[in-house]
Amino acid sequence: MKFKANQMSSGMPLKYTRDCRPIQIYCDHLDVLQKDMQERFQDILKMKILNWVIDLFSNSNEIKMELKEELIDLQTNEELKPKFKDGYHSFCLQKQISDLYPGLWRMVRKFLLAFPSSYLVERGFSVITDFLTKKRNRLQIDKHGDLRLFLTNIEPNVDRLVAMHQPHPSH
Repeated sequence: MKFKANQMSSGMPLKYTRDCRPIQIYCDHLDVLQKDMQERFQDILKMKILNWVIDLFSNSNEIKMELKEELIDLQTNEELKPKFKDGYHSFCLQKQISDLYPGLWRMVRKFLLAFPSSYLVERGFSVITDFLTKKRNRLQIDKHGDLRLFLTNIEPNVDRLVAMHQPHPSH
């Protein structure tokens, strides 16, 4: 059984060489999954990401003139070049980048925030659906902050919170 290369990204339906029912089920599921992902993330798929946004240290002619000076300054900054090896996201999210290169930052941040914000919206809908189906009897999202707790990955430091707690004085 051989799947044709690059079929998921090309939008072509998956095909296989042998007639097998279990594989047909998987192929159908992958087709549905592909359509669902295209529908959910169509705004991200339509984004045109310029080459200089992906690799800030490459030469690019597609950048606007007002940003070209900032890009050249960034590319010649020897202190920042090694930090780019840690990854694109961690490099661009440094405070230093947004302060030194505000024009480039305005362009790049759109791409850095696109997927996480879409993910959080989807996650929020999933949490609300969960609340409405399983926890209807105690649903008070606006009073308990349950939604915020489900959407964050921040773990509270319970020991520190307990240590900071001050008992109310007696009247």
